[in-house]
Amino acid sequence: MDREQEEMQFLGFIGIFKESYKIIFSWRKIFSQITITLILPLTFIFLSHLEILNLLFRDIRHTEFEKEVTRPGTKRYNNLSDTLSSELITLWLFKIAYFTIFLILSLLSIAAVVYTIASIYTGRELTFKKVISVVPKVWKRLMVTFLCMFLAFFVYNLLALFVFVICFVILPYNTFGAIIIYVVVIIYLMGYVYMAVIWLLASVVSVLESSYGFKAMTKSKDLIKGNRVVAISIFVLLYLSFALIQFLFEALVVHGSSLATWKRLGFGVLCFVLLLTFFLFGLVIETILYLICKSYHHENIDKGDLSNHLESYLGEYEPLNGKDVQLEQYHV
Repeated sequence: MDREQEEMQFLGFIGIFKESYKIIFSWRKIFSQITITLILPLTFIFLSHLEILNLLFRDIRHTEFEKEVTRPGTKRYNNLSDTLSSELITLWLFKIAYFTIFLILSLLSIAAVVYTIASIYTGRELTFKKVISVVPKVWKRLMVTFLCMFLAFFVYNLLALFVFVICFVILPYNTFGAIIIYVVVIIYLMGYVYMAVIWLLASVVSVLESSYGFKAMTKSKDLIKGNRVVAISIFVLLYLSFALIQFLFEALVVHGSSLATWKRLGFGVLCFVLLLTFFLFGLVIETILYLICKSYHHENIDKGDLSNHLESYLGEYEPLNGKDVQLEQYHV
């Protein structure tokens, strides 16, 4: 990563993707190891859960149909009720297990990729063994940030729900009322996307700085200022790409029973490769975006201090004070 920090702020939308590709290609060995160890299982679990969910929902719908055409009070009706309850419990247990495993692998992948790019940036000796030894310690900080962000999203959605209910109650059922509802929906989506971008950068901040949790979110919000358009554009593109891959997998593989087996298998492999690539590039792009925002705000990332900060993960971690981290501003 030979680009100077002062130059990072001039990377545009296309430049961020080029820089991400350049880093991955230049350090393809370490990124391949991270991909095989963490991102590949993450991709497999995500796509597998779509197929398993479809099977579980199919069984539930079948049981519900059988229950509807069965006379209440009979032994068969009671057995179907028990079966339906069991299937619903299985569904929720599966969702909880999937979410837990997916979250853990996601945070581990974030920690590994961000730490790797920071090590490349500081010119530190980098091995896959070092990355793996650091990841569990960084993961704890990322979990705190995730829980804080989850709470923020919960409160935001709760307030949005309250606003929607008020609108439906007090607004007239005419064109004017419909326009107001559409405006409220657009504002809600804009706020949701903005919070999602904050979460992306807050994850990187939690690894590379002393802040985590709500402090990392506040730091992320400050960093985005001046680069909102680029950051939001990148997030929207990544989200649409992710949604498209998921749609193709569900349409052609999960619900593609009318297709030949070899075609479904081929589409499944294609979606797997696309999603694997998406996860890796997405994590690298997050880190590059962080460096760009730091450069834009003239916050000097001292490579020596950052290297010491990364080195602290290899020993018993001690939280760093703000003055110990690379946050002093430089003047152009």
